[in-house]
Amino acid sequence: MTDDRKNQGSDPPVPDETINADYIAMHSDPRFLALKRSLYSFIFPMSIAFLAWYLLYVLMSAFGRDFMGTVLFGNINVALVFGILQFASTFGIAILYTRYARKKLDAQATELREELAKSDARAQRQNTEGTR
Repeated sequence: MTDDRKNQGSDPPVPDETINADYIAMHSDPRFLALKRSLYSFIFPMSIAFLAWYLLYVLMSAFGRDFMGTVLFGNINVALVFGILQFASTFGIAILYTRYARKKLDAQATELREELAKSDARAQRQNTEGTR
C-alpha cells in the first residue's frame, strides 16, 4: 500500500530547492543579521543575570542557611522572600522581553517574514506556470 497523501493538494508541490534558497539567502541578509543581533543583545545579558540571581538563591539556600533563615516578620524569612522574588523576576523578565520585542523586533521580523512569504508565492506561481 502506497502513501499518496503528499499529492492530494490542488497545487503542485513547490520544489524544495527554490524555497530553501530563499531561506538560506535570508540568513546572510544584513537585516536578518541585525534582527538576530538585537534579539541576542537582550537574551544573553538577561539570561546571565537571571541565572546568576538563581544561583545566588541556590547557593545561599545551601551554604547560607543562617542568613536565609533570618526571620523578617511573623513566619516570613529571607528564604521565602528570595523564593517569591524568583517568581517576580521571571514575570518581570517576560514583561520586559514583550516590551523590547514590540519596540525593536516585531516590525523587522514581520517585514522579513512577509518578504519570504512573497518569494514563496512567487516560487509557487513559477512552479505552476512551469508545469503547464
